[in-house]
Amino acid sequence: MSVKHVFAALTAAISLGMASPTLAQETREFSVSTVLSDAFPWGQAASKWAELVNERSEGRITLKVYPNAQLVSGDQTREFSAMRSGLIDMAVASTINWSPQVPELNLFSLPFLMPDEAAIDAITQGSAGEKVFAAIEKKGVMPLAWGENGFRELSNSKHPIDGPEDVSGLKVRVVGSPLFLDTFNTLGANPTQMSWADAQPALTTGAIDGQENPLSVFDVARVDQVGQNYLTLWHYMADPLVFGVNKKVWKSLSAEDQQLLRQAAIDAGAWEIEKSRSELAATLAAIKERGVEVTELSPEQHQAFVDATATVYEKWTPRIGAELVAEAKAAIEAR
Repeated sequence: MSVKHVFAALTAAISLGMASPTLAQETREFSVSTVLSDAFPWGQAASKWAELVNERSEGRITLKVYPNAQLVSGDQTREFSAMRSGLIDMAVASTINWSPQVPELNLFSLPFLMPDEAAIDAITQGSAGEKVFAAIEKKGVMPLAWGENGFRELSNSKHPIDGPEDVSGLKVRVVGSPLFLDTFNTLGANPTQMSWADAQPALTTGAIDGQENPLSVFDVARVDQVGQNYLTLWHYMADPLVFGVNKKVWKSLSAEDQQLLRQAAIDAGAWEIEKSRSELAATLAAIKERGVEVTELSPEQHQAFVDATATVYEKWTPRIGAELVAEAKAAIEAR
């Protein structure tokens, strides 16, 4: 081989060697964990995020959504830890499920703190929301945007509920959060922590009497088919969703791709929140058409529940942070 050919071969090899890392970085796939599938607004938020990222990156970045908490074997409360350790790249997650690791997220689970959607927005879109995001980031996950699972309403198989005394003695499925246990114990119920995968069989057999979830979950999961004939719209807590990314993954992205991912999350979250809220009336109508007895509380009945759960604030405000709780209350008052 001539010197000229050797030089050409070396040049080509060097060029390929320089190009290969660039080429390797051009296409990346990341895992995204969700608890619910795209049959629910929650899962649709994750799918929308993946769609926008793929479209805006022109296929360079792919988000593969894993629904039904399958990346943590169905144990949704392990999601944050798995994500922080790098077993999960990204998630669209419930504030409830991350609250064991990020105490500030219990803010949204304080009973009857947020009376309406404007109150949710006052927290998430204000300084209190920024402080919550800072707390998440400090624990090892980069939060990008808010979504929404909705107000959690109470259903049961026994009787209508329009006052605290009606909850007494009921066996109610709740998520794995100590604050939920305290709220229902305060109301005299018998709360039982279990995953959603285990809840439906338990409702079917009568092992538990009731459950609390947003209307979208009640509707799509057809909870009325497992004996939940009574539904109370008590708006006792709302469940914002958080779009988050593992810190190591986040730092591995260029500034441009970080901005792309963040803006896509913001847009997907806004899209999902608007969609969820606009569908509530139709969802409730569909539930009523299936014969479910729906109770809507009067202001006086609602206040009775507020009064009955006041002691929960005394216990949980120091854990969440008195300053954060006060800031959230002030934002709600000013909405």
